[in-house]
Amino acid sequence: MKAYLAIKYHPDQKNRHAIEQISAALRQNGIQALCITRDLEQWGAISFPPNELMLKSFAEIDSSDLVIIELSEKGVGIGIEAGYAWANNKPIITIAQQGSDISTTLEGISHKLFRYNSFQELAQFFAQLKN
Repeated sequence: MKAYLAIKYHPDQKNRHAIEQISAALRQNGIQALCITRDLEQWGAISFPPNELMLKSFAEIDSSDLVIIELSEKGVGIGIEAGYAWANNKPIITIAQQGSDISTTLEGISHKLFRYNSFQELAQFFAQLKN
């Protein structure tokens, strides 16, 4: 199973640890995660013009079985990715740290919503996705 991981982009990669922890929890459950900043941009080594980046993102969403939206921190790109996934009938799984603001619109298009206190809780939650 392949998942597209949508998460807030930071040029300084301040959420790299979160990306790595979420990806590890998915991998632990046999789910391959693709994250644009890690896999295509190689942590900032490669840069794409915005239109090309979105086309690459859409192609990766198309080739994924589901989309994981990490919304502990909001971002316009995340909303675009979620909307594209929904319009293309991809299951959307939204995760966010406890206390994060999740819009009712995103909640409405999400197949599952999980609020976590620690990254360790994610592996158990992701185990449910295989069923």
